[in-house]
Amino acid sequence: MSATPRTRDRSRTHDVVLWGATGFTGQLVAEYLVQTRTDGDLRLALAGRNRAKLEALRDRLASIDPGAKSLPIVVADSLDRASLDAMVADAEVVCTTVGPYARYGAPLVEACVEHGTDYCDLTGETTFIRPMIDQHHSTAREQGTRIVCCCGFDSIPSDLGVLMMQRAMQDRHGVAATEVKLAVTRTKGGASGGTIASMLEMMKTLQRDPAARAIVADPYGLNPEGEREGPDGRDRMGAFFDPDLDGWAGPFVMAAVNTRIVRRSNALQDYAYGHDFRYQEVVHFPRGLGGVVRAWGLATGLIGFLLAMNLPPTRALLSRFFLPSPGEGPDEAEREAGLFEMALFARGPGTADGPVLHGHVVGHKDPGYGGTAIMLGEAARCLAVDGPTLETPGGVLTPATAMGDALLSRLRGAGMVFAVD
Repeated sequence: MSATPRTRDRSRTHDVVLWGATGFTGQLVAEYLVQTRTDGDLRLALAGRNRAKLEALRDRLASIDPGAKSLPIVVADSLDRASLDAMVADAEVVCTTVGPYARYGAPLVEACVEHGTDYCDLTGETTFIRPMIDQHHSTAREQGTRIVCCCGFDSIPSDLGVLMMQRAMQDRHGVAATEVKLAVTRTKGGASGGTIASMLEMMKTLQRDPAARAIVADPYGLNPEGEREGPDGRDRMGAFFDPDLDGWAGPFVMAAVNTRIVRRSNALQDYAYGHDFRYQEVVHFPRGLGGVVRAWGLATGLIGFLLAMNLPPTRALLSRFFLPSPGEGPDEAEREAGLFEMALFARGPGTADGPVLHGHVVGHKDPGYGGTAIMLGEAARCLAVDGPTLETPGGVLTPATAMGDALLSRLRGAGMVFAVD
């Protein structure tokens, strides 16, 4: 373990090592980084277990940018700690798409902490994030190493969206928002086998481990130890009318991780949003009978799906016949045709007469893959290129607390919309 924090001067061989580059999402991130890099912008290396697959990917990337033909290749294995150590020691940042993270992620995080290498991933597995917090936050903070989970559709739109609303509330009214709500108003996109594999792994963990179930159920389960309480209750699974959103609301499946990340961001910022800050996420439907039916349809369908995934026989049946396998996912046309739109509502102090702001976050590609490739790619670039100037501490952080305004600026430059009305 390093005796002192590593100085970020981009003196290591690679700015970003993309671990899992030949996987479904890894290839999308590689394509994005190659398409968007400029001279001297990013020293990228492709990493994985299979050299032949990495070389084939490099050849394909060279059709996008001939300069990609010279991209370095790093061969390593999640189960070979020495190979991970060699990989991370040469990297400013390791960006990983290798999941399920609860199965494969811990040795890489440990290696990054020991070598002072910044890290980002796209996990949505609270059962992975919490052990990383418990085991590595203190050491990573002392070392100045930034370990940043949830840098994809989980949970960048939520975490940076709330940061944006809080910045606007302070700028316009001089106070923090005591409540923020995020409503998913529109999405279009498909699922990949990697996402399903992570969900299946998490369900298996929850079934056998009561402690893991307690973490997932706790709305403050990712907060620092001793600070795992607050005004928010458990996630709502039914449908209800929300006057602030002027419509019906149903449960958003990703709220189970996104809300915890936002609450951790608040805690890590010394409660800049306030100790009484409340946050929730829903899927929005319009007023009227149609909205009622759709909201309750979503609620009952989601509950049924989660129950089916929780039972081994139905989980195996769904996995074998109905869900995509690892390596499968939406094709290019589906990814390009995808989108996501989210509305944000923020209220300042005062139950009825407090200041109110509205905002929105929009992505113009499939959220889980085209959009996530942009978000994860820009997070990795931000940590590597902006890393020396980011005034943020080490630790197991969130996108908002690790990169904040710098990442917001990069994502806006990449075509995403983060705006306050």
